[in-house]
Amino acid sequence: MARAGGVVALIAGVLAVMAAVVTLLVGGCGAAFEAEGSETVISLGWGGLFAAFACIVLGAISAATRKRWPGVLLVFCALLGAIFGGTLVAVVMVLALVGGFMVALSRHAVPEDQQ
Repeated sequence: MARAGGVVALIAGVLAVMAAVVTLLVGGCGAAFEAEGSETVISLGWGGLFAAFACIVLGAISAATRKRWPGVLLVFCALLGAIFGGTLVAVVMVLALVGGFMVALSRHAVPEDQQ
């Protein structure tokens, strides 16, 4: 179950990168037409891109190891991405959140004190 959660988080990270690029594209078009609030949209796009890359890295680590800490960090990163990434990234980060919970709550994951 931990490996499946890592794969789910990896897929969510790739989809979140695409969502963040779309957010950056919309913010860039808004800045080109001098729309109000376009700087905020661009900032949300960069925040979503950072969170998406972190989900990709943590998803790969989760798929390769049997520890719980990547799952906990993945849940934290998915929440930050949902807050700071904009609407499109937040929708995809729900999938990363599910993957993080799958890793963190897996029966086969080894707690830190029993390594």
